[in-house]
Formats: sequence, structure tokens, C-alpha cells
Amino acid sequence: MTAILPPIPRLVFTVLEPISLLAGAVAPFVSPEWFIAEQIAFSTAGPVTANARMVAYQLGNIYLLLAMVGIAVLSSTTEAKVVRNYLVALWLADISHVAITSYILGPELLLDIANWNPMTWGNIGATVLLFATRTAYLLGLFGPDRKPSPVSRSNKKLQ
Repeated sequence: MTAILPPIPRLVFTVLEPISLLAGAVAPFVSPEWFIAEQIAFSTAGPVTANARMVAYQLGNIYLLLAMVGIAVLSSTTEAKVVRNYLVALWLADISHVAITSYILGPELLLDIANWNPMTWGNIGATVLLFATRTAYLLGLFGPDRKPSPVSRSNKKLQ
């Protein structure tokens, strides 16, 4: 994985986030009905239509794509600008993800944190934690980016 990230962001962005994205990718394929019903805790979802199932499968596919792009970008570059631009794009997506989820939940369900289901914790709780970690990294709170060692570059060329 990218050697330029400090240890905490490296763990979060190259291990924990891809694992959570893979879980999000698998869930709609295991049970699209469950995945759809769990989007809003205590909602009374009716029968799942083919349209809803298609949207759930496509969302799972997007989660898988995000996991693969994240792993590819963060494991293949030592360019700080690439890593930072990638994380800024995700930072912006975190904002819209939480905003849309909050809007759809409405104030009553949004503020009823004690009754959030695992899906809501993932959509809001996990996203806010990722957003906070990205913010801290982008502000330099984890320290400076590490410089890739010239030895590791030359070793890669030899292999």
C-alpha cells in the first residue's frame, strides 16, 4: 500500500474503508430485499420491485467499484498530489452522502440515534468517521506525508 500515508490514515483508507465497502457490496447481492428494507430503520417497505432490486444491485456494484478504485489508487502511487486529490473527492462525497441520507431520514429519525439500525450507522456513523479522518489528514493533523524511499523505487524497477 502507499507508503506516503501516515500510519492511522493508511490503516483507515487502505484496510478499514475497503472492508466496509466490500461489506456494502456483498449485502445487496445476498439479500436485496433486506438491503432495501434496512435503508430506513422502522420503515414499512412494501414488496420489492424489480426496479428497486436493480438499484440495490447497482449500488452494490458501485461499492465494489469504490473498493477497487481505492485499493488501486492507494497501492499504486507514491504521488502525494494523487492521494490528496483522491481523498478530497471522497471528502466531498462524504458530505453529500450524509446530507442525502439525513434529508431522507428527516429530523425525527436522524436525531433518534438510539434506534439507528446497522445500515444507518454505516450510512451516517461510518461516513462521518471517514470524513473526520480525511479532514484530519488533509489538514496535516497526522503529520506530513512520508517520502517514498529511493531504495524501494529502485528495488521495484529490478523486480
